[in-house]
Amino acid sequence: MSKKRHQNVQPLAELSMTAPCVIALDVMGGDKAPDLVIEGAAIARIGHPNVSFLLIGPEDRINTLLSRHLALRQVSVIQHTETWIDNNEKPSKALRTGRNSSMGLAITAVAEGRASACVSAGNTGALMAMAKIILRPLDGIDRPAIASYLPTRRGETVMLDLGANTQCDANNLFQFAVLGNAFARVVLSITKPKIGLLNVGSEEMKGHDELRSASQMLRDSRLCDQFVGFIEGDDITSGAVDVVVTDGFTGNVALKSAEGTAKMIAQVLRESIVHSWLAKLGYPFLTLAIKKFRLRVDPRRYNGAVFLGLNGIAVKSHGGTDAVGYANAIKVAIDLVQHEFLNDLRREIDGLIGPKPPSHGESSLAPSDPNLGTEVKAQK
Repeated sequence: MSKKRHQNVQPLAELSMTAPCVIALDVMGGDKAPDLVIEGAAIARIGHPNVSFLLIGPEDRINTLLSRHLALRQVSVIQHTETWIDNNEKPSKALRTGRNSSMGLAITAVAEGRASACVSAGNTGALMAMAKIILRPLDGIDRPAIASYLPTRRGETVMLDLGANTQCDANNLFQFAVLGNAFARVVLSITKPKIGLLNVGSEEMKGHDELRSASQMLRDSRLCDQFVGFIEGDDITSGAVDVVVTDGFTGNVALKSAEGTAKMIAQVLRESIVHSWLAKLGYPFLTLAIKKFRLRVDPRRYNGAVFLGLNGIAVKSHGGTDAVGYANAIKVAIDLVQHEFLNDLRREIDGLIGPKPPSHGESSLAPSDPNLGTEVKAQK
Protein backbone atom coordinates (compact mmCIF):
# COMPACT_ATOMS: atom_id res chain seq x y z
CA MET A 1 0.00 0.00 0.00
CA SER A 2 1.32 3.39 -0.93
CA LYS A 3 2.11 5.70 2.00
CA LYS A 4 1.79 8.92 0.01
CA ARG A 5 -1.19 10.96 1.17
CA HIS A 6 -2.23 14.55 0.55
CA GLN A 7 -1.42 16.72 3.57
CA ASN A 8 -5.00 18.05 3.83
CA VAL A 9 -6.60 14.61 3.97
CA GLN A 10 -7.34 13.35 7.50
CA PRO A 11 -5.82 10.07 8.69
CA LEU A 12 -8.19 7.12 8.47
CA ALA A 13 -8.48 6.51 12.23
CA GLU A 14 -9.17 10.17 13.01
CA LEU A 15 -11.84 10.46 10.33
CA SER A 16 -13.65 7.31 11.46
CA MET A 17 -13.79 8.41 15.09
CA THR A 18 -14.82 12.03 14.57
CA ALA A 19 -17.19 11.99 11.60
CA PRO A 20 -20.88 11.39 12.41
CA CYS A 21 -21.45 9.72 9.03
CA VAL A 22 -18.72 8.15 6.89
CA ILE A 23 -19.61 6.81 3.44
CA ALA A 24 -17.17 4.33 1.91
CA LEU A 25 -17.02 4.61 -1.89
CA ASP A 26 -15.82 1.98 -4.33
CA VAL A 27 -13.98 4.52 -6.45
CA MET A 28 -13.23 2.03 -9.23
CA GLY A 29 -16.78 0.68 -9.59
CA GLY A 30 -18.87 1.73 -12.60
CA ASP A 31 -18.55 2.36 -16.32
CA LYS A 32 -17.13 5.88 -15.83
CA ALA A 33 -15.04 5.33 -12.72
CA PRO A 34 -13.14 6.89 -11.06
CA ASP A 35 -14.10 10.37 -12.37
CA LEU A 36 -17.81 9.70 -11.94
CA VAL A 37 -17.44 8.65 -8.30
CA ILE A 38 -15.43 11.69 -7.22
CA GLU A 39 -17.71 14.11 -9.07
CA GLY A 40 -20.78 12.45 -7.58
CA ALA A 41 -19.32 12.65 -4.07
CA ALA A 42 -18.58 16.35 -4.58
CA ILE A 43 -22.22 16.96 -5.58
CA ALA A 44 -23.58 14.92 -2.66
CA ARG A 45 -21.39 16.79 -0.18
CA ILE A 46 -23.01 20.14 -1.09
CA GLY A 47 -26.28 19.11 0.52
CA HIS A 48 -24.63 17.11 3.32
CA PRO A 49 -21.64 19.10 4.64
CA ASN A 50 -21.35 16.96 7.79
CA VAL A 51 -20.73 13.75 5.86
CA SER A 52 -17.21 12.40 5.32
CA PHE A 53 -15.95 9.96 2.70
CA LEU A 54 -13.63 6.99 2.66
CA LEU A 55 -12.39 6.78 -0.93
CA ILE A 56 -11.06 3.35 -1.83
CA GLY A 57 -8.95 2.89 -4.96
CA PRO A 58 -5.60 3.88 -6.53
CA GLU A 59 -4.28 6.73 -4.36
CA ASP A 60 -2.52 8.67 -7.12
CA ARG A 61 -5.59 8.74 -9.38
CA ILE A 62 -7.86 9.75 -6.51
CA ASN A 63 -5.55 12.55 -5.40
CA THR A 64 -5.45 13.91 -8.95
CA LEU A 65 -9.25 14.05 -9.08
CA LEU A 66 -9.51 15.55 -5.58
CA SER A 67 -7.34 18.46 -6.69
CA ARG A 68 -10.41 19.67 -8.63
CA HIS A 69 -12.71 19.36 -5.61
CA LEU A 70 -11.01 21.05 -2.68
CA ALA A 71 -14.08 21.03 -0.42
CA LEU A 72 -14.48 17.27 -0.89
CA ARG A 73 -10.80 16.70 -0.21
CA GLN A 74 -11.12 18.29 3.22
CA VAL A 75 -13.63 15.64 4.35
CA SER A 76 -12.12 12.61 2.62
CA VAL A 77 -9.52 9.99 3.32
CA ILE A 78 -8.00 7.57 0.83
CA GLN A 79 -7.53 3.85 1.33
CA HIS A 80 -5.16 2.67 -1.35
CA THR A 81 -5.68 -0.42 -3.45
CA GLU A 82 -4.69 -1.26 -7.00
CA THR A 83 -7.28 -4.03 -7.31
CA TRP A 84 -10.88 -3.72 -8.44
CA ILE A 85 -13.69 -5.96 -9.67
CA ASP A 86 -14.34 -6.13 -13.41
CA ASN A 87 -17.94 -5.67 -14.57
CA ASN A 88 -17.90 -9.11 -16.20
CA GLU A 89 -16.29 -10.96 -13.30
CA LYS A 90 -18.27 -13.86 -11.87
CA PRO A 91 -19.44 -13.48 -8.26
CA SER A 92 -17.73 -16.76 -7.31
CA LYS A 93 -14.37 -15.43 -8.47
CA ALA A 94 -14.97 -12.09 -6.76
CA LEU A 95 -15.53 -13.95 -3.48
CA ARG A 96 -12.21 -15.78 -3.88
CA THR A 97 -10.01 -12.92 -5.02
CA GLY A 98 -11.86 -9.66 -4.39
CA ARG A 99 -11.55 -9.11 -0.64
CA ASN A 100 -8.75 -6.57 -1.21
CA SER A 101 -10.45 -4.91 -4.16
CA SER A 102 -11.95 -1.42 -3.93
CA MET A 103 -15.40 -3.02 -3.65
CA GLY A 104 -14.39 -5.60 -1.06
CA LEU A 105 -12.59 -3.05 1.10
CA ALA A 106 -15.58 -0.68 0.99
CA ILE A 107 -17.86 -3.43 2.31
CA THR A 108 -15.28 -4.44 4.92
CA ALA A 109 -15.08 -0.85 6.17
CA VAL A 110 -18.80 -1.05 6.98
CA ALA A 111 -18.44 -4.43 8.68
CA GLU A 112 -15.57 -3.13 10.83
CA GLY A 113 -17.43 0.05 11.81
CA ARG A 114 -15.02 2.38 10.01
CA ALA A 115 -17.80 3.48 7.66
CA SER A 116 -21.52 3.99 8.16
CA ALA A 117 -22.43 2.72 4.67
CA CYS A 118 -20.84 1.85 1.33
CA VAL A 119 -21.78 2.74 -2.24
CA SER A 120 -20.64 1.04 -5.43
CA ALA A 121 -21.58 1.29 -9.10
CA GLY A 122 -19.67 -1.89 -9.88
CA ASN A 123 -20.58 -5.50 -10.64
CA THR A 124 -24.00 -6.15 -9.03
CA GLY A 125 -23.53 -9.90 -8.60
CA ALA A 126 -20.11 -9.47 -7.01
CA LEU A 127 -21.36 -6.72 -4.71
CA MET A 128 -24.32 -8.82 -3.58
CA ALA A 129 -22.18 -11.91 -3.00
CA MET A 130 -19.46 -10.15 -1.04
CA ALA A 131 -21.91 -8.02 0.96
CA LYS A 132 -23.80 -11.14 2.01
CA ILE A 133 -20.62 -12.90 3.15
CA ILE A 134 -18.88 -9.92 4.77
CA LEU A 135 -21.88 -8.15 6.35
CA ARG A 136 -23.98 -11.29 6.98
CA PRO A 137 -27.80 -11.35 6.94
CA LEU A 138 -29.75 -9.97 9.87
CA ASP A 139 -31.22 -12.48 12.32
CA GLY A 140 -34.57 -13.61 10.94
CA ILE A 141 -33.69 -12.90 7.31
CA ASP A 142 -32.84 -15.86 5.07
CA ARG A 143 -31.99 -13.92 1.92
CA PRO A 144 -31.18 -10.23 1.45
CA ALA A 145 -33.12 -8.42 -1.29
CA ILE A 146 -32.35 -5.55 -3.62
CA ALA A 147 -34.82 -2.69 -3.21
CA SER A 148 -35.29 0.67 -4.88
CA TYR A 149 -38.10 3.13 -5.47
CA LEU A 150 -39.82 4.03 -8.74
CA PRO A 151 -41.94 6.98 -9.93
CA THR A 152 -45.70 6.45 -10.08
CA ARG A 153 -48.75 8.60 -10.81
CA ARG A 154 -49.20 9.13 -7.07
CA GLY A 155 -45.58 9.61 -6.04
CA GLU A 156 -43.05 6.81 -5.49
CA THR A 157 -43.26 3.08 -4.88
CA VAL A 158 -40.68 0.78 -3.30
CA MET A 159 -40.07 -2.44 -5.20
CA LEU A 160 -38.16 -5.58 -4.20
CA ASP A 161 -36.57 -7.95 -5.01
CA LEU A 162 -34.87 -6.48 -8.08
CA GLY A 163 -32.49 -9.29 -8.93
CA ALA A 164 -30.80 -10.81 -5.90
CA ASN A 165 -33.04 -13.91 -5.69
CA THR A 166 -34.49 -15.32 -8.90
CA GLN A 167 -36.43 -18.04 -7.08
CA CYS A 168 -38.26 -17.38 -3.80
CA ASP A 169 -40.50 -19.34 -1.49
CA ALA A 170 -43.34 -17.96 0.64
CA ASN A 171 -41.07 -17.19 3.59
CA ASN A 172 -38.72 -15.19 1.38
CA LEU A 173 -41.58 -13.12 -0.02
CA PHE A 174 -42.97 -12.53 3.46
CA GLN A 175 -39.56 -11.34 4.65
CA PHE A 176 -39.26 -9.04 1.61
CA ALA A 177 -42.55 -7.45 2.63
CA VAL A 178 -41.16 -6.78 6.10
CA LEU A 179 -37.96 -5.27 4.62
CA GLY A 180 -39.89 -3.19 2.09
CA ASN A 181 -42.25 -1.88 4.75
CA ALA A 182 -39.35 -0.54 6.83
CA PHE A 183 -37.60 0.89 3.75
CA ALA A 184 -40.74 2.74 2.62
CA ARG A 185 -41.24 4.26 6.05
CA VAL A 186 -37.67 5.61 6.14
CA VAL A 187 -37.07 6.60 2.51
CA LEU A 188 -40.59 7.68 1.51
CA SER A 189 -41.72 8.82 4.98
CA ILE A 190 -44.96 6.80 4.78
CA THR A 191 -46.27 5.88 8.21
CA LYS A 192 -48.19 2.75 7.15
CA PRO A 193 -47.18 1.74 3.61
CA LYS A 194 -49.63 -0.27 1.53
CA ILE A 195 -48.10 -3.60 0.48
CA GLY A 196 -48.96 -5.70 -2.59
CA LEU A 197 -47.73 -9.02 -3.99
CA LEU A 198 -47.03 -8.82 -7.74
CA ASN A 199 -49.00 -11.52 -9.55
CA VAL A 200 -50.45 -12.36 -12.97
CA GLY A 201 -53.86 -11.22 -11.77
CA SER A 202 -55.69 -9.96 -8.70
CA GLU A 203 -58.08 -12.93 -8.56
CA GLU A 204 -57.77 -15.17 -5.53
CA MET A 205 -56.75 -18.31 -7.43
CA LYS A 206 -54.15 -16.68 -9.70
CA GLY A 207 -50.43 -17.32 -9.27
CA HIS A 208 -48.32 -20.16 -7.91
CA ASP A 209 -48.52 -21.77 -4.48
CA GLU A 210 -45.67 -19.68 -3.01
CA LEU A 211 -47.50 -16.44 -3.78
CA ARG A 212 -50.76 -17.64 -2.27
CA SER A 213 -48.96 -18.91 0.84
CA ALA A 214 -47.05 -15.63 1.24
CA SER A 215 -50.35 -13.78 0.94
CA GLN A 216 -51.87 -15.79 3.77
CA MET A 217 -48.78 -15.24 5.91
CA LEU A 218 -49.13 -11.49 5.46
CA ARG A 219 -52.83 -11.61 6.36
CA ASP A 220 -51.96 -13.51 9.52
CA SER A 221 -49.24 -11.04 10.51
CA ARG A 222 -49.22 -7.57 12.04
CA LEU A 223 -48.99 -6.20 8.50
CA CYS A 224 -52.49 -7.45 7.72
CA ASP A 225 -54.06 -3.97 7.71
CA GLN A 226 -51.40 -2.74 5.26
CA PHE A 227 -51.54 -5.69 2.89
CA VAL A 228 -53.93 -5.09 -0.03
CA GLY A 229 -53.46 -8.48 -1.72
CA PHE A 230 -52.35 -9.32 -5.25
CA ILE A 231 -51.52 -6.57 -7.74
CA GLU A 232 -50.77 -6.66 -11.47
CA GLY A 233 -48.02 -5.09 -13.53
CA ASP A 234 -49.95 -1.93 -14.36
CA ASP A 235 -50.54 -1.32 -10.64
CA ILE A 236 -46.82 -0.64 -10.16
CA THR A 237 -46.83 2.71 -11.98
CA SER A 238 -50.37 3.60 -10.96
CA GLY A 239 -49.25 3.85 -7.35
CA ALA A 240 -51.85 1.39 -6.10
CA VAL A 241 -49.44 0.34 -3.36
CA ASP A 242 -46.35 1.77 -1.66
CA VAL A 243 -44.42 -1.51 -1.58
CA VAL A 244 -44.35 -4.02 -4.45
CA VAL A 245 -43.10 -7.47 -3.41
CA THR A 246 -41.92 -10.04 -5.95
CA ASP A 247 -39.08 -12.44 -6.73
CA GLY A 248 -35.82 -11.13 -8.19
CA PHE A 249 -36.40 -12.47 -11.69
CA THR A 250 -39.80 -10.82 -12.10
CA GLY A 251 -38.71 -7.64 -10.33
CA ASN A 252 -35.66 -7.14 -12.52
CA VAL A 253 -37.65 -7.66 -15.71
CA ALA A 254 -40.34 -5.23 -14.52
CA LEU A 255 -37.74 -2.62 -13.58
CA LYS A 256 -35.87 -2.81 -16.90
CA SER A 257 -39.18 -2.70 -18.80
CA ALA A 258 -40.20 0.46 -16.93
CA GLU A 259 -36.82 2.09 -17.57
CA GLY A 260 -37.01 1.20 -21.26
CA THR A 261 -40.52 2.57 -21.58
CA ALA A 262 -39.49 5.88 -19.99
CA LYS A 263 -36.56 6.21 -22.41
CA MET A 264 -38.78 5.38 -25.38
CA ILE A 265 -41.38 8.00 -24.40
CA ALA A 266 -38.67 10.66 -23.99
CA GLN A 267 -37.17 9.77 -27.38
CA VAL A 268 -40.54 9.79 -29.16
CA LEU A 269 -41.31 13.18 -27.62
CA ARG A 270 -38.01 14.63 -28.85
CA GLU A 271 -38.49 13.22 -32.35
CA SER A 272 -42.04 14.54 -32.53
CA ILE A 273 -40.84 18.06 -31.74
CA VAL A 274 -37.87 17.96 -34.13
CA HIS A 275 -39.86 16.65 -37.11
CA SER A 276 -42.79 19.05 -36.86
CA TRP A 277 -42.50 22.77 -37.55
CA LEU A 278 -45.75 23.36 -35.67
CA ALA A 279 -44.30 21.58 -32.65
CA LYS A 280 -41.15 23.70 -32.89
CA LEU A 281 -43.28 26.86 -32.87
CA GLY A 282 -45.15 25.65 -29.81
CA TYR A 283 -42.07 24.37 -27.99
CA PRO A 284 -41.35 27.64 -26.11
CA PHE A 285 -44.82 27.43 -24.56
CA LEU A 286 -44.23 23.82 -23.48
CA THR A 287 -40.75 24.27 -22.04
CA LEU A 288 -41.80 24.20 -18.40
CA ALA A 289 -44.10 21.21 -18.90
CA ILE A 290 -41.41 19.24 -20.74
CA LYS A 291 -38.84 20.10 -18.08
CA LYS A 292 -41.21 18.86 -15.39
CA PHE A 293 -41.82 15.66 -17.35
CA ARG A 294 -38.11 14.98 -17.78
CA LEU A 295 -37.47 15.53 -14.09
CA ARG A 296 -40.33 13.24 -13.11
CA VAL A 297 -39.07 10.27 -15.14
CA ASP A 298 -35.33 10.98 -14.89
CA PRO A 299 -33.76 7.64 -13.82
CA ARG A 300 -30.92 9.52 -12.10
CA ARG A 301 -33.40 10.82 -9.56
CA TYR A 302 -34.24 7.26 -8.48
CA ASN A 303 -30.72 5.88 -8.61
CA GLY A 304 -29.55 3.91 -5.60
CA ALA A 305 -30.73 0.37 -4.92
CA VAL A 306 -30.26 -0.95 -1.39
CA PHE A 307 -29.29 -4.44 -0.29
CA LEU A 308 -31.85 -4.94 2.46
CA GLY A 309 -31.54 -7.52 5.22
CA LEU A 310 -27.81 -7.22 5.96
CA ASN A 311 -25.91 -6.15 9.07
CA GLY A 312 -24.81 -2.99 7.32
CA ILE A 313 -25.89 -0.55 4.63
CA ALA A 314 -24.74 -1.26 1.07
CA VAL A 315 -26.10 0.80 -1.84
CA LYS A 316 -25.78 -0.12 -5.51
CA SER A 317 -25.61 2.69 -8.04
CA HIS A 318 -26.41 2.06 -11.69
CA GLY A 319 -23.13 1.43 -13.48
CA GLY A 320 -23.95 3.69 -16.42
CA THR A 321 -25.25 6.69 -14.51
CA ASP A 322 -23.63 10.13 -14.43
CA ALA A 323 -22.35 12.19 -11.49
CA VAL A 324 -25.84 13.45 -10.61
CA GLY A 325 -27.20 9.92 -10.49
CA TYR A 326 -24.27 8.71 -8.40
CA ALA A 327 -24.79 11.60 -5.99
CA ASN A 328 -28.39 10.46 -5.53
CA ALA A 329 -27.18 6.95 -4.67
CA ILE A 330 -24.92 8.46 -2.03
CA LYS A 331 -27.85 10.47 -0.68
CA VAL A 332 -29.88 7.27 -0.29
CA ALA A 333 -27.07 5.83 1.84
CA ILE A 334 -26.86 9.02 3.91
CA ASP A 335 -30.63 9.06 4.51
CA LEU A 336 -30.58 5.47 5.75
CA VAL A 337 -27.70 6.21 8.13
CA GLN A 338 -29.15 9.45 9.49
CA HIS A 339 -32.57 7.86 10.07
CA GLU A 340 -30.93 4.91 11.87
CA PHE A 341 -32.53 2.54 9.41
CA LEU A 342 -30.76 -0.60 10.64
CA ASN A 343 -32.00 -0.16 14.21
CA ASP A 344 -35.51 0.47 12.91
CA LEU A 345 -35.30 -2.60 10.68
CA ARG A 346 -34.09 -4.83 13.52
CA ARG A 347 -37.08 -3.76 15.62
CA GLU A 348 -39.35 -4.45 12.64
CA ILE A 349 -37.93 -7.93 12.19
CA ASP A 350 -38.19 -8.72 15.88
CA GLY A 351 -41.84 -7.68 15.89
CA LEU A 352 -42.92 -9.24 12.60
CA ILE A 353 -40.73 -12.27 12.01
CA GLY A 354 -39.86 -13.20 15.57
CA PRO A 355 -42.31 -15.03 17.83
CA LYS A 356 -45.60 -13.24 18.37
CA PRO A 357 -46.70 -13.00 22.02
CA PRO A 358 -49.69 -15.33 22.62
CA SER A 359 -52.95 -13.41 22.68
CA HIS A 360 -56.54 -14.59 22.35
CA GLY A 361 -55.48 -18.05 21.29
CA GLU A 362 -52.78 -16.90 18.84
CA SER A 363 -49.46 -18.72 19.13
CA SER A 364 -47.23 -17.25 16.43
CA LEU A 365 -46.93 -14.50 13.86
CA ALA A 366 -46.56 -16.54 10.68
CA PRO A 367 -48.33 -19.86 10.09
CA SER A 368 -46.16 -22.96 10.24
CA ASP A 369 -48.18 -24.52 7.42
CA PRO A 370 -47.20 -22.71 4.19
CA ASN A 371 -50.39 -23.81 2.42
CA LEU A 372 -53.06 -22.02 4.37
CA GLY A 373 -56.13 -20.47 2.81
CA THR A 374 -56.56 -18.67 -0.46
CA GLU A 375 -56.14 -15.10 -1.57
CA VAL A 376 -58.99 -12.63 -1.47
CA LYS A 377 -59.33 -10.13 -4.24
CA ALA A 378 -56.91 -7.21 -3.96
CA GLN A 379 -58.22 -3.77 -3.23
CA LYS A 380 -58.06 -1.75 -6.39
